[in-house]
Amino acid sequence: MRLHVGCAMWTHKSWQGRLLAHPLPAHERLRHYAGWCNAVEGNTTFYATPARETVASWAQQTDPDFRFVVKLPRVVTHDRRLTDVDEPLRDFLDAIAPLGPRTDALWVQLPGSFAPTDVPVLARFLRRLPASHRYAVEVRHPAFFDDPRATRLLEGVLADAAAEWIPFDTTAFFRSPPTSDAERDAWTKKPRMPLRSAALTDRPIVRYLGRDDTARTVEGWRHWVDVVAGWLRAGRSPTVFVHTPDNADAPVLARRFHDEVRARVPGLEPLPEPVPVEPLTLF
Repeated sequence: MRLHVGCAMWTHKSWQGRLLAHPLPAHERLRHYAGWCNAVEGNTTFYATPARETVASWAQQTDPDFRFVVKLPRVVTHDRRLTDVDEPLRDFLDAIAPLGPRTDALWVQLPGSFAPTDVPVLARFLRRLPASHRYAVEVRHPAFFDDPRATRLLEGVLADAAAEWIPFDTTAFFRSPPTSDAERDAWTKKPRMPLRSAALTDRPIVRYLGRDDTARTVEGWRHWVDVVAGWLRAGRSPTVFVHTPDNADAPVLARRFHDEVRARVPGLEPLPEPVPVEPLTLF
């Protein structure tokens, strides 16, 4: 029984010398992060398809049971909106091949303008994807959450493709006004997403946005502790990504979330132990 937890990135300036050793060469950073968490969001692939050699380095730094949820490039999902994408998709799939079993899902994050009327495009796209990967879709158009017919339509298409629906829970973040610079910035950029906690597959994926205040972040994820514990008892293998506006303590929070779920599900396998951070010396 395993719960995977992680963050939106594997390196962050505020973690250096505090959570992760510093300085670290690029080819060591993911290995140190993997001592804290056993999953990570692959957000950088949205902006550019990485070199295959770079991806091979990611694989070398992680165990085979480490999970990457890798975002499809924006040229596929946003610029071309899943149409006429054979070439960039082929290049992307070739680039990430070295990850092998570490690729938990390919993440199809769709723009807020992608509406229920566009679902047939998504259905055609999913049917053409290789069966060697599993897929997870994130939608942001409000109708998918507010209109039961739109919800059923999308769920049916995803079920036909054995794909998961990734909820991005921002309800705790938007519950009260921002109180820090990072929160004020996120307030203008993050989507106001309704709460959704239904799983379509045996490997659900959740993205959760808390606050920079730890107590409020923890209070906001109580619902997810209950849900994830229930998934585990039912034999599912979930992955949960913990975000905060500044992400300064995201690895610590991800581990705390895992600890809270493990207190409910004692048979849950523990996380790895972080690589010790050596104190800075003058000599």
